Amino acid sequence: MRLRKTLDLALSILANCCTEGACRAEVRRLGGILPLVTILQCVKTDSIQNRTARALGNLAMEPESCGDIHSAGAVPFLVESLTACQDSQCLQSIVRALRNLADSPQHRLALAQQGAVRPLAELLATAPDPALTSALVRALLELSRGCSRACAEQLSLGGGLGPLVSLASHPKRAIREAAILILANLCAQGLVRPALGNAGGVEVLLGELRRRRGPSGSSSASQQPLVRAVCLLCREAINRARLRDAGGLELLMGLLQDPGASAWHPRVVAALVGFLYDTGALGKLQALGLVPLLARQLCGEAGEEEEEGVEAASWDFPEERTSGQAEGGSFRSLRLWLISEGYAAGPGDISPDWSPERCPMPEPSESVSPTPGQTSMSTPRTLRKPGRVPAATAEEPWGQEGPALLLLSRFSQAPDPSGALVTGPALCGLLAYVTGAPGPPNPRALRILARLTCNPACLEAFVRSYGAALLRAWLVLGVSPDDWPVPHARPVHRSQHRELGEMLLQNLTVQAESPFGVGALTHLLLSGSPEDRVACALTLPFICRKPTLWRRLLLDQGGLRLLLTALTQPAPHPLFLFFAADSLSCLQGLVSPTASPVPLPALPLDLDSSSPCLYEPLLGPAPAPAPDLHFLLDSGLQLPAQRAASAAASPFFRALLSGSFAEAQMDLVPLRGLSPSAAGPVLHHLHGCRGCGAALGPVPLPGQPLLGSKAEEALEAAGRFLLPALEEELEEAISRIHLSPGGGPESVGEVFRLGRPRLAARCARWTLEPGQCPRKRALALTGLVEAVGEEAGPLTEALLAVVMGIES
Repeated sequence: MRLRKTLDLALSILANCCTEGACRAEVRRLGGILPLVTILQCVKTDSIQNRTARALGNLAMEPESCGDIHSAGAVPFLVESLTACQDSQCLQSIVRALRNLADSPQHRLALAQQGAVRPLAELLATAPDPALTSALVRALLELSRGCSRACAEQLSLGGGLGPLVSLASHPKRAIREAAILILANLCAQGLVRPALGNAGGVEVLLGELRRRRGPSGSSSASQQPLVRAVCLLCREAINRARLRDAGGLELLMGLLQDPGASAWHPRVVAALVGFLYDTGALGKLQALGLVPLLARQLCGEAGEEEEEGVEAASWDFPEERTSGQAEGGSFRSLRLWLISEGYAAGPGDISPDWSPERCPMPEPSESVSPTPGQTSMSTPRTLRKPGRVPAATAEEPWGQEGPALLLLSRFSQAPDPSGALVTGPALCGLLAYVTGAPGPPNPRALRILARLTCNPACLEAFVRSYGAALLRAWLVLGVSPDDWPVPHARPVHRSQHRELGEMLLQNLTVQAESPFGVGALTHLLLSGSPEDRVACALTLPFICRKPTLWRRLLLDQGGLRLLLTALTQPAPHPLFLFFAADSLSCLQGLVSPTASPVPLPALPLDLDSSSPCLYEPLLGPAPAPAPDLHFLLDSGLQLPAQRAASAAASPFFRALLSGSFAEAQMDLVPLRGLSPSAAGPVLHHLHGCRGCGAALGPVPLPGQPLLGSKAEEALEAAGRFLLPALEEELEEAISRIHLSPGGGPESVGEVFRLGRPRLAARCARWTLEPGQCPRKRALALTGLVEAVGEEAGPLTEALLAVVMGIES
C-alpha cells in the first residue's frame, strides 16, 4: 500500500512537471517514457492509471515525445484502460492522452487501426457527465481530421453518429461546434454517409452552414469544411433526397451566386451532377437560375480543392467501388462516382461519345473494376488558363468544365429548353468556352449548341434573344460582346469557328423555313411585342433564304422599315448596332445577289486638280483679260472677277450684277458672310472652272470636324448663290476625302451631320458596301445613329434606298 501511494505521488509530481517543455525534454532524455508505459500495462489502479495517462498526455504535447510514446506501444494499453476504467477523472486523462497522440495523419491512422475510436464512440453513446463529454468530443474531432476508413467504421460501429447529431444542438458552443465538425469530417468516407444521413446529419450540417452564411455568420474559412461535407452528401441518393427536402438546393445555389465563394464553385457544380436525373430537383435548380451560373462556370478559374481518395466515392453501389490507386481532386472523385452510379463502366468510358443520353452500361459478364495490372487512363484537364493546353488525345477532355457541361447537356435534352438555355447569358457562356479554349473544346459543348439549334421549340427564343445574330457575330465574324467596340486579343481558330457558326445557322434556317417556323416568325413580326418585332426583323436575313418568305415579312409587311426605325431607339442588346449593320448588309445581298464587292466610285476625272484653271489668270500681276469687277469680302479682301462670266454662271449673280440692283452699277460688290477659303471655290466656279481642285481647298482632312468648317460654309454659299453644280462638286470633294474606300468609319457620321441628301446616300452606301469590314460597317452605322439624333427620317430613307438598290 505504501509503495502504491509512493508511486501515485511520484506520478502526480511527474505529470505536473511535464506541463513544462524543459521537463518533457528531460524525461525523454532519461528514458522515462517506457517505464510509464510499463506502469500503464501492469498497475490497473484507477488513480495510478489516471496519473500515468496524464503524464503521457502532457508528454505527447511535443512531436518527439508523441512519436516515442507510439513506438513504446502505449496505445493498446490506453485503449484497454479506456474500456476497463469506470472513474470519470481517469477516463478524461486517457481520452486527453489519445487526443494529444493524434498529432499527425500517420498517428491518427495508427490510433484508428489500433481500435482507439470505437471505445470513444461507445463512451459518447452512454451519456457520460458533461466534462467527459467535452473531452470525448475534442478527442474525436482530432481523430477524425482527414477521416480514414478505419476511423469512420469504428465511430459508426460504436454508435457515435446519433450522439454526435444530438450534441450538434448542445447549449455549450465548444461541444456543439466540435460535434458538427466531426460530422463534416466523417462525410469524407462514403461508407458512413448513408448512416450519417439516417441519423439526421444532413439537416444538422445544412442548418449550421446556413447559420454561418447568415448576416451574423462566421468567416469563409469556417464554412469550408461544411461546404465540402454538404457537397459530398450529394453522392448518395438517400442523402440527396434529404438535402433537397431540407432546402439544400437553395443553399448550394446561394453558394454559386456568391462571388466570395468562387473557390468552392467547381466543387458545388460537381455536387449538383448528383441530381442529373432528378427531374424535380433539376426543375427547381433551373427556376433558381442554375443555367446562367453553369455557363459562366465554363470559363472560370479552378478553385483550390483538397485531395480526395476513392473512399469519398458514392456508397450507393459499394460492391462496384474502384479499388485502384486513389486519384486526387473532386473532379477525379466525380469520375469514380460516375462509375459507381453506372453512368460509365470505367475511366476509359468517359470518351468523346460518352454523354448522359448514351450512358454505357456494364455488361453482366463485364467487371467494372480494373484488373490489378490495368493502368487507369486519366483524361487531360482542359483548364481555362493560358499555357495549359491538353495533350493530344482521342478521349474527351474532362476538366474544369466537365460537370457544368454535363448538367447543361441534361438541361438541353428537355422538350423545350429555350427558357433556360437560349438566353443571352447561357449562349454567351457556351460561345465564350467554345472560342476561348486554348485547345479543342469539349465536344459536349458543340453537341449542346447543335441540339438547341435543331429544336423547333427554341426557334422563337433564338429570335427574341438575338441568339442567331450572336452566333453569326461571334463564330462567323469573330466579334463577341467583349470585342465591341474595342477588339481584344484571343486565341484564333477562325476556320473551325466559322464552320461551326455556319452549321448552327443552317440548323436555324431549316427550322425557320419549315411550316412551323414560318408561322412562328410571322406571328412574332405581326403580333409580337415591339421588342420581339424588332428582333424578328433583324434576325430574318440571317436565317431565311426563301425569297418569298423574307420579301413578304421584311418588305411587304414592313419589317425592314421597323428595323431601321429602331436604330435610333435605346439598344436592346450590347451588340445591337453591330447586329443591325450585319443584318442590313445580308439583306442587301439577298435583294441584289449579283452585286460584287467593288470599291466606292472614285471622284470623276473632271474633279482632278490637273484640269486647267480658268480663274487663275485673273489673280496674276498682269491679268488677262483685265477684271472689270471686284468682290469685297468681310475680311477686306478684294477678289477680281469678270462681270459677264459671273452673271452667266448663276441666276443670283445675273440679277445682282445685270438687273436693277445698285450692285449692277458698282465696281466693288460686297459679298457678306463669306470667308476667303469659302469664296475661292465660288469665284473659280463663276469663271468656268470645273475640276481644277479649288473645291478641295476648304475641305478639312479626315479626323477633323466638318460642321462649322470652311467646306460647310462653301456649301452654304453655293446654295445661297444658286450654284447647284458647285454644290455637287463640293460634295464630291468631301466624299473623295472623307468617304474614300480605305477611309475610316469615324468620318461617316461627320459627313452625315452636314445634312445633305446626296451625302447621306453616300454615307449609307459606304456603310453597307459589299465587302466592307463588318467592324467598320458597324462603327459607321453607330456614327450615323449618333449623328442623326432624334430625327430618324433621313437616315431611314438613305439606308432603305441603299438596301433596296433604288438610290438615285
